[in-house]
Amino acid sequence: MVKKAWFKFVMSILAIILLFFILAPILKLILGSEYQVMIETVQDKEIMSSILLTFYASLIATLLSILTGIPLAYLLARVDFFGKSVIEGLINLPIIIPHTAAGIALLTVFGDRFFLGRFFNMFGINFVGSFYGIVIAMMFVSMPFLVNEAKEGFKSIDERYEKVARSLGYSPFKTFIKVSFPMNLNHIISGSLLMWARGLSEFGAVVILAYHPMTAPILIYERFTSYGLKYATPVAAIMVLISIIIFTIISMINNNQNRRKTND
Repeated sequence: MVKKAWFKFVMSILAIILLFFILAPILKLILGSEYQVMIETVQDKEIMSSILLTFYASLIATLLSILTGIPLAYLLARVDFFGKSVIEGLINLPIIIPHTAAGIALLTVFGDRFFLGRFFNMFGINFVGSFYGIVIAMMFVSMPFLVNEAKEGFKSIDERYEKVARSLGYSPFKTFIKVSFPMNLNHIISGSLLMWARGLSEFGAVVILAYHPMTAPILIYERFTSYGLKYATPVAAIMVLISIIIFTIISMINNNQNRRKTND
């Protein structure tokens, strides 16, 4: 009994240290900003439009990745094929490489002088210094979070449910839409939120490909280098506060849905 209590005490202390490491900078950031400067920051149209741009671009990147990433996650979870391990490694590559290097890599493909850049230019789409560039930069670095979470979700679903649906006359596509996708919805939502959150914080790839229009991370850096900590802190604090509020609401909604499913 004494050993068990001692074990819990040690584990609790270590957990508290980690929580302090996370909470202390955030609380200091939010509470340490001057009230008047915070009000001026909220009223600054450039700052608020930059924050809205960041959330919107990350949302678009997430939706595009859902469209293309969920089928890939399903194939990786259900189908064995030659080169599967290589593809799984490629999926995780954007997490490993420095994101400034990722931005340069994207620039060599989507830049105005390169083949995909020239191709999309024919349709009036330019990735360098544009909203489209922000979206693909966010998509590139954050997509693995969605694909990996969705893949693990598909793996956790018993294949017998899909086989029963097929035996009842469902086509493979209808089985995926009616059975596999709904049963994996929680993992897909979790992966989407992780990807969206990661996209919000992206700096390295975005700053290489599209410095303007400024996303919130770039604007924070620009304010810090130009005006110092006093004027960068309120922008960072507002960004953190908005993120906390949004993800708290989403977590509450997900928890309520999970409780309803458990009760049902």
